[in-house]
Amino acid sequence: MLTAAGRILLRDGMQAVRFDRVAAEAGASKTTLYKWWPSPGALAAEAYFAQSRRLLDFPDTGDVRADLVAQLRSFVRWLKDDGAEKPLSELIGAAQMDESLAQAWSESYALPRRELARQRLRIARRQGQLREDADLDIIVDQLWGACYHRLLVLRVPFDESIAERLVDQALHGAAPRGAGRPEPAATDRGAG
Repeated sequence: MLTAAGRILLRDGMQAVRFDRVAAEAGASKTTLYKWWPSPGALAAEAYFAQSRRLLDFPDTGDVRADLVAQLRSFVRWLKDDGAEKPLSELIGAAQMDESLAQAWSESYALPRRELARQRLRIARRQGQLREDADLDIIVDQLWGACYHRLLVLRVPFDESIAERLVDQALHGAAPRGAGRPEPAATDRGAG
């Protein structure tokens, strides 16, 4: 059922993911779909995750920069070359109005993907590739948030060449080379 829903989502978009259509393509009953998913939107979110999971694995080669660049490139290729850009935009847009979709999106995709990135960054921190006080959530926001911002808010073209620039900016910041590091913000020190 997830495979059928994922095919429909990527081929025809969010509006096409209806229980009757998914049931027909999967050779299943609509009753089964209603039993497992509270809405077609929730089904679409889980199908999106199932389709993207193998493509968006997070590598660990021992080089955090190379791994972040590889993962971001894979994400952008998934959006731009593999046809996920429109369904992703539709899912996120629909999640603003559909609570069951919003919950499914968060639980099935957004939070697990975020945790995969945080796990890789924690390893890099233990290996001394990141500062001890590096805010892993902010790094995740900088990298993937920039892609979502360009896709959903600015609606400007971008391609996988953005990956290296985003990673270098997140890892090295905008301070001039050799400049002293400023004191971390209060929230970085655990206050707030």
